[in-house]
Amino acid sequence: MEGSCDHGVVNRPIGYWVKRLDAALESLLDSSLSRLGLSIRQWRVLNVLRSGPASPAEIEDTLRPSATGGAAQQHDMAGLVRNNLVFLLDGRLALTDAGLALHAEVSGLFEDTARELTAGIGTDEYATAVSVLERMSNNADRLGPP
Repeated sequence: MEGSCDHGVVNRPIGYWVKRLDAALESLLDSSLSRLGLSIRQWRVLNVLRSGPASPAEIEDTLRPSATGGAAQQHDMAGLVRNNLVFLLDGRLALTDAGLALHAEVSGLFEDTARELTAGIGTDEYATAVSVLERMSNNADRLGPP
């Protein structure tokens, strides 16, 4: 049955489940943000600015490796300024009150989604899953091309 989980048999490799979860999370994120008029890249900028003002270069450094940089980043930041979510002062971007409110709204939405995604998963199970994926990622990095 689609969506069922047989804990006794692992019938697909971990890569399948990682890619499937990543695609599902990306789709949920895209859908939620687009309803609020944001792109994923714009959300990432708002999230960086939640900790305080930053220059465009600092934002790009913080978002690396997920940032596309260049024209796309400038376009995203200009859109945030145009929509009165971010303002520029002395070469640094900062959240407006509207930007802070939208950040809080999106954060709450993500917390609700995370709660639903982890329904039926204990804290220890979640920690183990994250720890295993982290170790596998580190091993893959170690084994990767020189």
